[in-house]
Amino acid sequence: MDHSKFEWVRGVAHTNTLEGFFSVLKRGLVGIYHHVDKKHLDRYLAEFDFRQNTRVALGIDDVQRSAMAIQGMAGKRLMYRDSFAE
Repeated sequence: MDHSKFEWVRGVAHTNTLEGFFSVLKRGLVGIYHHVDKKHLDRYLAEFDFRQNTRVALGIDDVQRSAMAIQGMAGKRLMYRDSFAE
């Protein structure tokens, strides 16, 4: 999008959508997590990306969102020690 040409929308992409995403991300990082390590930034971004892509405005309710999150966990193990392995 080229703001110098007064272009704010391209297809379904809109600058307000991006600004809204970053607003929710900032509020979440400051209000929920308080501190974010660069090492794990991709995990925080993935969480907020999931929230953005499974929001009510897209027709996804809490039950559907929970089912999608659980499906995404299938076959994966969360091990604290592995997350710090370099």
